[in-house]
Amino acid sequence: MSVHFDLEDPEFPKELEDIIMESGGYPYDKKLKRSKYEDELERLQIELVKVQEWVRETGERIVCVFEGRDAAGKGGSIKVITQYTNPRHVRVVALSKPSDVEQGQWYFQRYAKQLPTSGEIVLFDRSWYNRAGVEPVMGFSTQDQTDKFLKDAPRFEQMILDSGTRLFKFWLNVGREMQLRRFHDRRHSLLKHWKLSPIDLKALDKWDDYTQARDKMLISTHRDRSPWVVIRSNDKRRARINMLRYFLGALDYPGKDLSVLDPIDPKILGFGLPFLHKGE
Repeated sequence: MSVHFDLEDPEFPKELEDIIMESGGYPYDKKLKRSKYEDELERLQIELVKVQEWVRETGERIVCVFEGRDAAGKGGSIKVITQYTNPRHVRVVALSKPSDVEQGQWYFQRYAKQLPTSGEIVLFDRSWYNRAGVEPVMGFSTQDQTDKFLKDAPRFEQMILDSGTRLFKFWLNVGREMQLRRFHDRRHSLLKHWKLSPIDLKALDKWDDYTQARDKMLISTHRDRSPWVVIRSNDKRRARINMLRYFLGALDYPGKDLSVLDPIDPKILGFGLPFLHKGE
């Protein structure tokens, strides 16, 4: 069922909330209760502080890539990692459009410069995967450039892994009506209106194009050693909790409290395109 409303209208019909929550095949019709979310989030963030210290003391290098449509919840997912960690050791990378010099470089060059040094975690708020999504859909890259990227990306990531760096790739998936809901909220928020860019508005008419680009990307770049971890994010609370459960569960750090790591919700988090298509 499709729901349409005017982004310029400050009044939003609350009776449509349940329908919007279930958009894109989302398996729940209500958000996770705030009290439950905040209690578990605090316990998981305590574990993140342990991970930060382990990375710093051992010289580990970790990269987390956060991708997804606009308003899928990438920034909020990154924020729960950085909220109580040290920015000297946990760094966020959100690159603007390439400069004239960067446009003349090897495509991966400006991203390679941002990879972590010893004892550092780097979180990419969008990454080299721009070339598989926004660039081809919005006409910023050619089909040949995108095809070459999809062949080269797994090789680039294999080099990252072979260097001893750990790589996590998260795709946050949001339903169409939920994306519109969030755009509406941004449009009428004095604090968040800057998040709604002209590119975001142009993308409203390119939903299907983005879907095709996403599916091609997931098929071409999903690997056993660098899988796409797909997270349904209509409810940001469930998305963040399950992302943290997965991330912490994949690391073997001192003092790990297994009692804190509840099982991942298989309705919310899975791997690759097959999981994504289960609910759509």
